[in-house]
Amino acid sequence: MSISEAVPVSNGALWTGRALSAAVVLFMIFDGVIKLPPLDVVTRTMTELGWPADANVARLIGVIGLISTALYAIPRTSVLGAILLTAYMGGAISTHVRIGNPLFSHTLFGVYLGIILWGGLYLRDQRVRALIPFSR
Repeated sequence: MSISEAVPVSNGALWTGRALSAAVVLFMIFDGVIKLPPLDVVTRTMTELGWPADANVARLIGVIGLISTALYAIPRTSVLGAILLTAYMGGAISTHVRIGNPLFSHTLFGVYLGIILWGGLYLRDQRVRALIPFSR
């Protein structure tokens, strides 16, 4: 199936995809922006997660998240952004696994966010629907 043959979606599904994607973008903007200034709560949380108590490390992680989010939000680069955000979530998941955080509330949160971001992209991007055809 080529991209031109991808199954079109209804207006409702398209807007649902946009809403799901917007939720991910808003969350990731918050997550990235809060890491930019040297906030005590961020440094304390990073230390609890096993990261260095260095504001520059938090800032770097925040910038990586914001760049990936920007790429996801731009339609032309949304697939690359989704791949980068998936990798970002993988890092978060591995951090929570390593320190033994609760499975469903902490560890799998990155999986939940990944499902929402890819689901939103699937509903709003014809290229992804052509790549992963659930219906024929």
